Amino acid sequence: MIIAIDGPAGAGKGTVARGIALHYNLAHLETGLLYRALASKVLENNVDLDDIDKIAALASTISLDDLKNKHLRSEEIGNLASKVAALPEVRQALLDFQHKFANTPQPGFNGVVLDGRDIGTLVCPQADIKFYITAELEVRAQRRLKELQERGIKSIHTAIIQNMMDRDLRDKSRQQAPLQVAKDAYVIDSSHLSPDDVLKQSITVIERHLKK
Repeated sequence: MIIAIDGPAGAGKGTVARGIALHYNLAHLETGLLYRALASKVLENNVDLDDIDKIAALASTISLDDLKNKHLRSEEIGNLASKVAALPEVRQALLDFQHKFANTPQPGFNGVVLDGRDIGTLVCPQADIKFYITAELEVRAQRRLKELQERGIKSIHTAIIQNMMDRDLRDKSRQQAPLQVAKDAYVIDSSHLSPDDVLKQSITVIERHLKK
């Protein structure tokens, strides 16, 4: 079983993906971490954003172990990840990684669930079930602010909103694989729902599919 989950930053797609993975014993890939891991390598190697060949070369070296870096959740990494993710060469390099993960049986699992920005539209258009998790900008900003505060990171609400608006614009307007709702995706607005509510709705959809 392949499940694809898309949505903007802070909508809760990662949380529901982890819940679905646990419930159905699926291997989970948070594809946003691929771009964050690349952004981290770009910073570590002091690579200029105009050096596309070098960035693409770094993208081809990303492994699952790179996704375990605990520093990938920082705002600095997140903003840079959004910028490198707009490069077609980068997306192509990491697309191969995602295809391999999605289409290679993972030992001990019943399938896979991937969450990101273009899973249902580009990475796994053949996915058995597709979700698009969204939420109002203000709600997403509040969630991100709370998350950062819980990790001891000081942030300003207005700055987070501006960063999210900028990232949304980059994600939706990039030339290759822009963020959009797949035609056959189930849309869930999590603005006024708890993570458990979103997970329950998702499981209801999956169960309905499995009965078919």
